[in-house]
Amino acid sequence: MAAAAASASMSATAVLIPRVPAAVRTTHCSALPPVPPRVSTASFSSSVKLTPESRRFPFLQTKATEDTSVDTGELFDDLKEKWDKVENKTTVLLYGGGAIVAVWLSSILVGAINSVPLLPKIMELVGLGYSGWFVYRYLLFKSSRKELATDIEALKKKIAGTE
Repeated sequence: MAAAAASASMSATAVLIPRVPAAVRTTHCSALPPVPPRVSTASFSSSVKLTPESRRFPFLQTKATEDTSVDTGELFDDLKEKWDKVENKTTVLLYGGGAIVAVWLSSILVGAINSVPLLPKIMELVGLGYSGWFVYRYLLFKSSRKELATDIEALKKKIAGTE
């Protein structure tokens, strides 16, 4: 029985192997496919210029102007002037460092959540549900849009310290 199954599988394997004459067979030293011939740069640049997309979307073509240079000395002088105007430098450094650490920790948290098999899809549903609720609550009706605008203005005043 086992010999019959083995001979059947061998015959099936023999059928799947292509029959190529010995004169046509070539040997390769690498498992990589052969490299296609190189295209000259002149034909490549002309083919790029003649693409139909560039004719269809001429507004996407941009050209550099003469004013693209940035004076780094002026940039550093401006940054130094602004840094000298800051009164409490340690607080700014602590807030900046805390922001960098918070972004780093949140990327680790998102990576951990993303590695759990079902949790990313659940989080997408939660985000979709919250977005729908926000649109219904604050954006759908004129009175709720005005309420949102006043809430935002109050928050701006609270952050700026003018309240």
